[in-house]
Amino acid sequence: MTTTTHAEERLATGHVSVENISKTYGDGSIRALEPLSIDLPAGQFTSIIGPSGCGKTTFLKIVGDLIKPSGGQVSIDGAPAHTSRVARRIGYALQTPVLLPWKTVADNVMLPYAVGRSSGRAEKSAARERAAELLEVTGLQDFAQSLPAQLSVGMRARVGLAQALVHQPDLLLMDEPFAALDELTRARMALHLMKVWEQTRISVLFVTHHIEEAVLLSNRIIVMSPRPARIRKIVDVDLPRPRTIETRRLPEFRRLTEALLQDFYDHDELGDD
Repeated sequence: MTTTTHAEERLATGHVSVENISKTYGDGSIRALEPLSIDLPAGQFTSIIGPSGCGKTTFLKIVGDLIKPSGGQVSIDGAPAHTSRVARRIGYALQTPVLLPWKTVADNVMLPYAVGRSSGRAEKSAARERAAELLEVTGLQDFAQSLPAQLSVGMRARVGLAQALVHQPDLLLMDEPFAALDELTRARMALHLMKVWEQTRISVLFVTHHIEEAVLLSNRIIVMSPRPARIRKIVDVDLPRPRTIETRRLPEFRRLTEALLQDFYDHDELGDD
């Protein structure tokens, strides 16, 4: 598949450098993010966990140039994040995928090419081929001509994932994309996402409240404090790949998930927000 070739071509891209970014609102009295810095290596899957309302989504949006920081800067492969966003080098997968109800699954996957800068015929033709491949990877090849209303919630989430990847971004930002799914569907989606990541090795920044999900998917986990957010710790996840449902049974998997859960208890971050 060309996605495998894409993985080889893109392995060295998607390096994110966050330098002393902060975010305040109003007159500066509401602090969402304390100044923080971190390097996110290219080709890695990084998850962000932390209590609700701590600033995880704010951090994600700043990295993706969707909102501006109050201070500091973000660069992707040495250039300002704005450059990558304008060039469509950043993909976004949200809690609720943006699907047009009157368009087929195949057309919805191609939606990024219907907005923003114009695309040539050859570019769109190549994108249609990638869309077909992504539908196969996500198990939706038999539903290419279906409408969103004919799909389950989990299937619509898979369409959103394919849509976020069709323009071959260097960086994929995911803001709790499985939050609305039931536990079984969520587990299946995690497996689909791992399959896609293994084939593309795209850089991923993934926001979640689900500790086991973060451990299963990630190379590294960023643990954030309550608002105003700061990076409290970074956990390396050295579980073997490719990861499967069997990975959850490994002693090291259990050790990591239990240590993270205990860490939240120790810092009293599991109460009501």
